Amino acid sequence: MPDCNDVIYDFRTMVERVNGRLKDELGGRFVRVRGALEVKRHLMFGVLALTAVQLLRLSKYDPVPA
Repeated sequence: MPDCNDVIYDFRTMVERVNGRLKDELGGRFVRVRGALEVKRHLMFGVLALTAVQLLRLSKYDPVPA
């Protein structure tokens, strides 16, 4: 049975990888709108794009060469 700290560490690194991709690849680092609602909307479009890319990778179609 794995140690609970190892499980938390693995989960945390997965979340940090997603946040890093959102910031670096999908424009989450520099949001050029004002207002919390607009910022949330822009970040959710980034999350939607990230989800679409992951679903395409899951279906064995890789639009972004590795």
